[in-house]
Amino acid sequence: MAASCVTASELLQNIRHISILYPNTAYVIRRISTTNSQCDSQLQPRGRSSPQQLVGVVGLEVHAQINSNTKLFSSSPSRFSAPPNSLVSFFDASLPGTLPALNKRCVEAAVMTGLALNCTINKKSLFDRKHYFYADLPAGYQITQQRRPIAVDGVLSYSLLGGKTRNQVIRKSVHIKQIQLEQDSGKSLHDDVRSQTLIDLNRAGVGLMELVMEPDMSCGEEAAAAVRELQLILQTLGTCHGNMSEGQLRVDANVSVHRPGEPLGVRTEVKNINSARYLARAIDYEIQRQIEVLQKGGTVHNETRAYDSKLGETTPMRDKEGLQDYRFMPEPNLPPLIVYEDNASLPTGIDACQTVVVQKIKEALPELPGVKRDRLVETYGILPEHSFTLVNEDGLVEYFEALLKATKKESRKVVGWVTSDLLGHLKQHDMSVSQSPISAPALAELLELQETGHISSSAAKQVFQDMWRSPGKTALQIIQEQDLALVSDAEHLRHICQKVLDAHPNEVDAIRNGNKKVLNKLMGLVKKETKGRADPVLLRAILQEKTS
Repeated sequence: MAASCVTASELLQNIRHISILYPNTAYVIRRISTTNSQCDSQLQPRGRSSPQQLVGVVGLEVHAQINSNTKLFSSSPSRFSAPPNSLVSFFDASLPGTLPALNKRCVEAAVMTGLALNCTINKKSLFDRKHYFYADLPAGYQITQQRRPIAVDGVLSYSLLGGKTRNQVIRKSVHIKQIQLEQDSGKSLHDDVRSQTLIDLNRAGVGLMELVMEPDMSCGEEAAAAVRELQLILQTLGTCHGNMSEGQLRVDANVSVHRPGEPLGVRTEVKNINSARYLARAIDYEIQRQIEVLQKGGTVHNETRAYDSKLGETTPMRDKEGLQDYRFMPEPNLPPLIVYEDNASLPTGIDACQTVVVQKIKEALPELPGVKRDRLVETYGILPEHSFTLVNEDGLVEYFEALLKATKKESRKVVGWVTSDLLGHLKQHDMSVSQSPISAPALAELLELQETGHISSSAAKQVFQDMWRSPGKTALQIIQEQDLALVSDAEHLRHICQKVLDAHPNEVDAIRNGNKKVLNKLMGLVKKETKGRADPVLLRAILQEKTS
C-alpha cells in the first residue's frame, strides 16, 4: 500500500477486494521492523506523531498427503519412489468411461484431523471440479471440495520458545477456515539437457487434505511453528506421515503487508514450500520485499511466486488465478458425502462397515502434542524446552517415561541424558529412537549405578559410549571389565591424597592461608590419579581434613 493519498472510491474498492480475499477473518498483527524480519513478542507503544510501520500478514494453505494404502478415487497403490508410471489405474490416467470410487480411509482421516483441530464436521459435504490445464493432470480438472468442505471453523494452537534464552513458552493460535478432500496431481520432470518434460502419474489421484489457515500470523517464525505443530499432530493421528522432503506436506504461503488499521495490502502466494525452515525464510523475505517495494513508491502485484532456497529469494512465476479461471462446477459422478454423528443416527438397514461415524473416530483420538507437552512439564517438572525436544522426536517420550519407571534418578537429570546424550548419538548416526542400540532398561541400569554411588558422572559417560559401541554388554559388565567403580576405600584414598599434597606444598599453604578455591585443583589432581574413580564426597572430606 503506497504512502500517497487515495480517494474514497478507491479506498472502498480496496475494502471490497480485501473482503473477497479474506472474508469473516479476525487478524492478528504484530510489528515487524523493516530492517529485521524476526517477530517481536508484542506490539511496542507508539506516540501519536510517529508513523506506523508496515506489518506482515500471513495465511497458509497446507496440502497433506493422506496416509492410505490406495488413492482417493481409485484402487491404485499410494507409495513413494515407485518406478515412474507404475501405480496408475485407468481412472488415474483419465481414460473415457472410468468413474471415481471414494476411499473410506481418506474420509476417516479427514474427519479425525478435523476433530483434532477443533473443527465442525459437516455431516454433508460436496465434491466439485476445479479446472487446470497442466500436463500432469490428465483429466484437465481436479476433484476437490470448494462449495462445502468436510470440516470448517477450526483452531490450531501452537507454541513458540521466546525470551532472551529461548526458554519462555509463547502460546498462539491460528484459525482453520476449512479442511477439504482433493486429488493430488502427477509430477512433471523437466530434462534441461534434452529440452523435454517427462510426466510421472504415480502421484496423480493420491488423496490430499488441504488445510486453509486464516491470515492470523505475522512472520515466518510463527508460520513455521504452526506448520511444525500441524506436522506433529498429523503424525500423532497417523493421518499423514508428514515427510516434507518426500512432498507429503507442502505449504503455500499467502503474504501481504499493511499498516495497522488500514485495509490489507495486495497479497502474493509463495507456492510449494517443502521445509519449515525454508517457509520461514520465504515469508520473511517476501514481507521485506513488499515493504521495500511500497517504500519506494511501487506496487505489489497479485501473483504466484516461487522460493529459491539457494538464493534465499522469491521469484515471480505467473499472475494469480481467480475463481473464474478455475471454472468450478459440481462433480457429476459423485453424490454428496454423508457422515453420521453416532450409531444412533445411522439409517435403518445401512451397513455400519460402509459408514463413517464421527463419535467412533472421536473416541479413538490419541493424546495430542500440546497436551502431551503440558503433561510432561506438570508431571515430571522438566523445563518447557525439554518437553518440546521429547515430543518432537518420534518415540522419545515413551523412551523417557520407560526410563523414569526403571530408575530413582531425578527426572530433570534423566531428561538431560535422554535429550543430550541419547538423542545426540541418534542424530549423529542418523537413527530413530526405535533403532537405538541402548534400550531404556539398559540405560536405567547405568543411571542407577551412578545414582547409588557405584560410578562417577564422568565414568558413567564413558560407560554410555562403550554401551553404544557394544550393545550386547550391560553397564555393570563394562564397569567391571574396565575397573571403573568408585574408589571408596578411605585408607586407600588417604594414601593417594597424601601423595598429591606432598607434591604440591604451595597449594596446601594457599588453602591454609584462606584460599579455599585451591581445594578444587587438588581434588582434580587426585581424580586424575584415580582415573576419575574417587568418591567425590569422601575425597573432599579427606582433603579438607588434611589441609585444615
